[in-house]
Amino acid sequence: MATRGKLEKFLIPETIFGVGSLAEVGDAARRAGGSRALLVTDPGVLAAGWVERALSHLRAAGLACEVWSGVTPNPKDHEVGAGFDVYTERGCDVVVAVGGGSPIDAAKAISVLSGNGGHILDYEGIDTVGKPIPPMVMVPSTGGSGADVSQFCVITDTARRVKCTIAGRALVPDISVTDPSLLTTMPPELTAHTALDALSHGIEAYVSRAASFLSDGHALSAIRGVLDHLLPSLDDPSDLRARVGIARASLQAGIAFTNALLGATHAIAHQVGGYLEVPHGLLNAILLPHVMRFNAVTHPERFTGVAAAMGVETERLTPPEAAEAAIAIVQRLREKVGIPSGLARVGVRREHLPRFAESALQDAYITTNPRAVSREDVEQICLAAL
Repeated sequence: MATRGKLEKFLIPETIFGVGSLAEVGDAARRAGGSRALLVTDPGVLAAGWVERALSHLRAAGLACEVWSGVTPNPKDHEVGAGFDVYTERGCDVVVAVGGGSPIDAAKAISVLSGNGGHILDYEGIDTVGKPIPPMVMVPSTGGSGADVSQFCVITDTARRVKCTIAGRALVPDISVTDPSLLTTMPPELTAHTALDALSHGIEAYVSRAASFLSDGHALSAIRGVLDHLLPSLDDPSDLRARVGIARASLQAGIAFTNALLGATHAIAHQVGGYLEVPHGLLNAILLPHVMRFNAVTHPERFTGVAAAMGVETERLTPPEAAEAAIAIVQRLREKVGIPSGLARVGVRREHLPRFAESALQDAYITTNPRAVSREDVEQICLAAL
């Protein structure tokens, strides 16, 4: 009798990709069922002019629009509450985000409250959102977060100074619209941080316990894309070919990790970022080589694929050698784009480590790290990265 094999599932929103696709945002919001949109964004995206362009397309499609730009990096619980108040007071029925991971996560959280009420931290965990939420249309303006296609939302609990993950299929946006043109206005530092975030998504998704043939191709393509296009994007911010490559890598990394999940890099970065207000992509870039080396001790074979995607000729290398080659490439790329050499450079001190270790073990992503992680392991990874 045949035995039942491993079941695979694959979850993504309707996805629109291409230069000029911002023009589709109005029709997308209308097709999703909206008539009055709350457009969630931040001051930087407003200043770049993309919000006005999005508003013109939304209005041309017949939607009334309200703009809320009260989002800061690492979006806070009280900011979500403020955005929810605007959504409710203005009678909105669809949420549109134009921005990076912070506005997109805030938009998801506002949608959760709009359909379920309460306080956003009530929904920390997996599949905690029980009632339907308003339709969501996401337009990423950075090349890295992948939040526009993911089933995750990360909000900072300001009382505890930790990041809380809300997860579940309810948080998958209805429509994702990726226009690589929006990436041309990113400053160099943001370009580097977000692209390395995408790289960490691709690597962690590929080695994850939940990885599958459905996610692996997207993860490896994302890794190649970041390696091929990040430096050209920094050399010439107007290079649209490079921006398309980074946007594609970000999208594919997002598709990979929303299905395969992530690992200890993100679990630890969430704790540091929630406590010290450090950019998420920057923390992932600092931590990634150290977590890779930790995982390669027990699962080096998965890193052979990672190294091959980076252009390493792996045929004559043992899996541990391939893993070290991949780690070396990540470290060199970090140096080239000016990432600080360690956590101490961003304010982490030894006395912080027990706190980070304890809270990292509660993070949803720790469960799919390929190697089991203890509190002592987290402290040792952080010490190595210090």
